[in-house]
Amino acid sequence: MLSQQGSELPSEYNTLNIGIALYDPSEGAILDANDRLETILGYPTERLCNLAIETYTANTYPHSESDFRARLQASASGNPQQFIWRVKRADGELIWVQIDLSRKRLSGQTCVYAEIRNITDYYETHHRVELFWRLLRHNLRNEASIIVGNASQLTAHTESESVQDAAATIQARGENLGDMASSVKEIEQAVAGTETQRVRRHATAAVGDVVTDVQMDYPAAKITLEERAEMGIHVDDAFAYALRHALENAIVHSDETEPVVDVSLGPSPNTGRVEICIADTNPPIPDEEFDALFTPTETTNTSHGSGTGLFVMKWCIESLNGEIKFETGDAHGNDVYFYLPPKTLPDEQTER
Repeated sequence: MLSQQGSELPSEYNTLNIGIALYDPSEGAILDANDRLETILGYPTERLCNLAIETYTANTYPHSESDFRARLQASASGNPQQFIWRVKRADGELIWVQIDLSRKRLSGQTCVYAEIRNITDYYETHHRVELFWRLLRHNLRNEASIIVGNASQLTAHTESESVQDAAATIQARGENLGDMASSVKEIEQAVAGTETQRVRRHATAAVGDVVTDVQMDYPAAKITLEERAEMGIHVDDAFAYALRHALENAIVHSDETEPVVDVSLGPSPNTGRVEICIADTNPPIPDEEFDALFTPTETTNTSHGSGTGLFVMKWCIESLNGEIKFETGDAHGNDVYFYLPPKTLPDEQTER
């Protein structure tokens, strides 16, 4: 590290795994830096202290040197900044960094303290995943619509029983693809969700809302809800997705004309977490469904799950820092358990 104008970083900063720099907010110059920043930017500190900001800013990035300087000024005025920046290293390589700026006083001088992290792998992977979700969701939905539409045309323009049967199969498969597209969107939202999108609610009220919606869609089903204790949880769309899939699975896979689903909630006897159990009397969920869900590396072309509902349930509940468990009977009956962290119950004035 190099000291300029009496502003010097402690030598201990050289042991950190993040880049550290001290900026002069008025000039935009680096006053000192640690060894890690030299590695990130590819310049020795002596050179960094004499470089203009535009030298290590990628030309393809929309933000300019003036924008960087404005952020330095805002930080020096007591308004911390956090942003993503495209950096051009000394060797010409372009990388993505996250920069955190805050005000710091050293030797009577106001400086800007910068923490700089190389996030290239994460940032580019994140964008590739976003593209994957978008293409998968869009293509699945479009292809499913075409398949279902053409199957309907076949059914309407033929009297052949065999052709109608084939068209019915094609239509059913197309509708399954459409359902997969919806599941992909639900998983995407669960993965991308943040704690700021969650609300604290009475568990019984949150479960009851989903039960009511499902009951309206399946009026022949009998869904009971038992509260063993009042408990609070954080919920968002992911919670509703997971619970709806669990309820619908119990209904559509039932052999009864009036499916019965029992839902109960209360504290887990082992951990005290919120335990939500969805119980049915259906045939046991096949082992291959669990293999695909919990041991995906062992999945083969001849051994795989038949749908995405269980994946939606698992990913959504895990996005809420919870976990899912399944218990099946020897002949019939499945119990699906959601375990979620308990939260302080909302105030009495809060709507349940």
